[in-house]
Amino acid sequence: MSNEEDPVSADITVTSVEIPELTEEEQRDRLYLERRVERAFFEAGKALMELRDRRLYRSTHRTFEEYCRDRFGHSRQKSNYLIAAADVYENLTTICCQNLGIKDLTTNGSQILPTSEGQVRPMTKLKPQEQWQVWQAAVQQADGKVPTGRVVKDVIERILERTKAPNPYHLGEVCQILAKDNPELRGKGGCWCIVSHVGEFSCTVTMWDGEYSVRIDHLKPLNYLESECQQMQLISDRISRLRENEKLEEAARAVLKHLGELKRPYLTVLEEKVLSLIEQEYGVNEGNKPIANS
Repeated sequence: MSNEEDPVSADITVTSVEIPELTEEEQRDRLYLERRVERAFFEAGKALMELRDRRLYRSTHRTFEEYCRDRFGHSRQKSNYLIAAADVYENLTTICCQNLGIKDLTTNGSQILPTSEGQVRPMTKLKPQEQWQVWQAAVQQADGKVPTGRVVKDVIERILERTKAPNPYHLGEVCQILAKDNPELRGKGGCWCIVSHVGEFSCTVTMWDGEYSVRIDHLKPLNYLESECQQMQLISDRISRLRENEKLEEAARAVLKHLGELKRPYLTVLEEKVLSLIEQEYGVNEGNKPIANS
């Protein structure tokens, strides 16, 4: 087009390019590859689970946590999230195949499945059938697309709101931790804790190594007498004061861990002596100590 031509009236030539439709084989390949992308976090979670359970890190690292940090650059918590998410994904696909009467979802493109760990994280504490129901509701809320973790969490909160029951726990109550299906409580199953805050569906509890937010279905009441609860509170306070000491040695921490996992509301005479010795060694006030049982 020359400079003298009117740009408004100038002709523009557009070359059309015909895009061929996918063949049936290409459609199958596309679906198969899409499913592989979707399963990436699932494969990572299953691999991490095997690495952890078989302790395949033991030749180079002392703990799974150190291994994950050095090898993959993330915390053990991130690994636990991926492992838990893999369980959810497996539950969803298993139930889906059962409902459809098929063995493999890689040949079925009509099903919406999770594509990331964050989308299923809110469902890790639910039972398999509940996970399926929540996921279907979340997909529907997302207009048939893959829902975000926020959408999934909203669905769960609405279901909890409909089935809300009053929180049965009260401040100062001594409970036992039920760690089943909760990776954040791994290693704490059966440990005692003291309720420090009561929410609608959860409690904040104090354990030997800090505070945790725990759903009410992951707590078990120990039905201690009020005097026993007060005694456990004193033990908890003494442990907490010692844990604040930055110079606390590993041997002392091991003792505190043992006392924090007791299944009874008192210290034996020997345990009382050991705890008192640690308090004396680190100059911690020993006031208001519980009476030890023989």
